[in-house]
Amino acid sequence: MFMSLVAVVQLCFTVVIGIYFLTVLKSQYAGRNSMNQESTRELERLKKLNDIKLTMPLTEATRPKAVRDIVGQSEGIKALRCAICSKNPQHVLIYGPPGVGKTAASRVVLSEAKKNPESPFGEFSKFIEVDATTMQFDERSIADPLIGSVHDPIYQGAGAYGPAGVPQPKEGAVTKAHGGVLFIDEIGELSSIQMNKLLKVLEDRRVYFDSAYYSQSNKEIPRHIHEMFKNGLPADFRLIGATTRLPEEIPPALRSRCVEVFFKGLSKEEVEKIAREAAQKTDAEFDDGVFELVARYAENGRDAVNIVQTSESVSKLENRKTVEISDVRWVIESGKYNPRYEKNLNKGANVGRVCGLAVFGNSQGCILDIEASAEKCKAGCGTVTVTGAIEEEEISNNRQKLKRKSSILASVKNTATVLKRVFGIKTEDFDIHINFPNCMPVDGPSAGTAIFCAVYSAIKGVKISGTVAVTGEISISGDVWGVGEVPIKIHAAMEAGAQRVIIPVANWQEEYEKYKCEIIPVSNIFELIDAVTGAEDDETGKNNEKISDNIGIISAEGVEIFKQK
Repeated sequence: MFMSLVAVVQLCFTVVIGIYFLTVLKSQYAGRNSMNQESTRELERLKKLNDIKLTMPLTEATRPKAVRDIVGQSEGIKALRCAICSKNPQHVLIYGPPGVGKTAASRVVLSEAKKNPESPFGEFSKFIEVDATTMQFDERSIADPLIGSVHDPIYQGAGAYGPAGVPQPKEGAVTKAHGGVLFIDEIGELSSIQMNKLLKVLEDRRVYFDSAYYSQSNKEIPRHIHEMFKNGLPADFRLIGATTRLPEEIPPALRSRCVEVFFKGLSKEEVEKIAREAAQKTDAEFDDGVFELVARYAENGRDAVNIVQTSESVSKLENRKTVEISDVRWVIESGKYNPRYEKNLNKGANVGRVCGLAVFGNSQGCILDIEASAEKCKAGCGTVTVTGAIEEEEISNNRQKLKRKSSILASVKNTATVLKRVFGIKTEDFDIHINFPNCMPVDGPSAGTAIFCAVYSAIKGVKISGTVAVTGEISISGDVWGVGEVPIKIHAAMEAGAQRVIIPVANWQEEYEKYKCEIIPVSNIFELIDAVTGAEDDETGKNNEKISDNIGIISAEGVEIFKQK
């Protein structure tokens, strides 16, 4: 009887257990079936999404595929190729305004480097592109898309190992770029913390992790995670950082590790070429004068392509096959495009008016108008007035901010000293007005020679040709000192129509002899005046005499200085 009772109980227990497991199996089957159905629906939705394709934007269709496709950056491309395509590639910083091809050039140069048998880059080398403005990170190292982070088990996103209490390292962009190139756009926007972390990675070529939840003796942690914490993740790549900032705004520690490459702003002709090439990838026709108009308002290639594409859309909406001038004008007006800064030199000759040369922004050359007037007044009662110039500038280098008086105003004072010491001309006997009409936001000592020439011309009444451009720093002893970025200034002068450019002898290069305009090096104010007033121009040539033939206007001290020089 007892045994029968036990058997019945066992049978009931078995039935209950069987029903339980059957219920669990049915639940799992139903759940799996539901998941499969949901997965099937999602796959169908993804397939439909993938089947939807819009037309390719013109900006993508015109993206350079080879080095030859990049317009206007021959010098920058050459420097970039030297840094990346060599046997031992280097880290690079590219400076330049937006839309001039920094990203495209980096891509195509890496592709070219892969074809070099001596290059360490190969087919495995990736081009990882990130934007510093979106590289958000958590100071607790929970998330860092640039360097990498550790997903600790208590935080959301810890992954499959979270429930087991295992910290899991996650690779960042520096590891994804291992063996290739990491391109960081607007690298100057990185925070100081991220910048310091990046510098450490560049030094070690590895990323190391740390976590309070990691124990080297914990055998439950998988071996690959032990390996990550023990030896870190590889990050042997070459950095290409692009920025629209000025070099002095980039941390010196980063600059010292990189080759610096400068991309210039595009000229009107180069922008026009980009617009024409973009138009060839459309099925529309364009009226004469369209591309010239685009080039007058587009500051860079990206603007040019956008104007061309929008103008084509306007004509298509009105059922026209031809893009007219009026279409482009409407796009320019609706898009609030401003005309490009342009300066064409006047071929006439004037008293007290000189064309200086300057650089603004990211190595963009420009013509700097300088005009002066000098009226004789009661001895010792004269004044010097300067208008249109920067009176004070602020310098920031990420560590401190400094303020200094304008170097243009300093050049004015140097001019007064030279006139008095060398020529015996007391500026206090004249009411002198120096003006910088339509002055660009530039400042620097390179305007010194131009200021001197303008004041000298105004006082002596000698004419200076409008096709002469001048750059250089002037000292109180009458020397002309070298200045920076002279090649950029010369190109700006030639584009404006200069026939003669006067530069410091310290900046002379033999290649200037091949330029289409005459480049004259000078070492002191006497050579400077000869070069400026002795221009082979009908007006200036008839009215001016060389300073070397007119020693009488020089003071006794000036004669001694002249003889010494």
